Amino acid sequence: MSQNGTFQVAAIQMVSSTSVQANLDAAARLIDQAGAQGAQLVLLPEYFCFLGRRDPEKLALMEAPGSGPIQQFLADTARRHGIWLLGGTLPLQSEDANRIYNALLVFDPAGNQVARYDKIHLFGFRKGQESYDESISIRPGSNGPQVVDTPLGKVGLSVCYDLRFPELYRAMNDVSLIVVPSAFTYTTGSAHWEILLRARAIENQCYVLAAAQGGKHENGRRTWGHSMLIDPWGDVVACLPEGEGAVTAALDLGRIESVRQSLPALAHRVIPVGGATAAHLPVTTAHVE
Repeated sequence: MSQNGTFQVAAIQMVSSTSVQANLDAAARLIDQAGAQGAQLVLLPEYFCFLGRRDPEKLALMEAPGSGPIQQFLADTARRHGIWLLGGTLPLQSEDANRIYNALLVFDPAGNQVARYDKIHLFGFRKGQESYDESISIRPGSNGPQVVDTPLGKVGLSVCYDLRFPELYRAMNDVSLIVVPSAFTYTTGSAHWEILLRARAIENQCYVLAAAQGGKHENGRRTWGHSMLIDPWGDVVACLPEGEGAVTAALDLGRIESVRQSLPALAHRVIPVGGATAAHLPVTTAHVE
């Protein structure tokens, strides 16, 4: 944290391929770029290490928790740069031999893994010839919501499709930053990506850092990109529309406090987290004949 209360963060945007080594090399290069720009916390996109041609290909790459070349790369990179590194997502073993966990791992500047979040909402979409069903190869996690303490405050963890479920973020109490590593499709991203990110920032009065896949992949998939940092008022601080790169910008803790003081919406809530109705707000049902 700098003396003026700012913290440099970066969202890495990639166009990942079917080669794990090529993807790790690209991630290393982009993290170096972000580090050179002063980033203290770096977020990689969902599937940063692999975007295959078919969903079951993830199974061949899954790692046991705590060991494996992808996890070693993340630990070593965090330690070398002395940064907080949030490892997009990578495939970890699950109790189901035919499905993996799509896991977001957090490493501290010493290279220690300090948090893990397994994606709980699995993307399903069908429109014309475009079709996706993550449940074929991914087992939903059961450990959300997850919040990790960092020098910039509490950071809430989420992944891609989670963005459409605001109740997950409401359960992250008093966070300074929400991270959203993603691989939004071009179709859904062009329609909803920025709107949803800005909504999560506005309603939780915190920063949102989103790292995306952004381009045409060798498996034929096209992702939306537009990695960005959004402030607690909902303003886009920085954005990279398409292609590889690092979106590096300053997160100002004073901005969070200013927004929350001028518009104390979080303190005005009357329906508690979890959707239960407050005692003085009885549920009523309208009957139409």
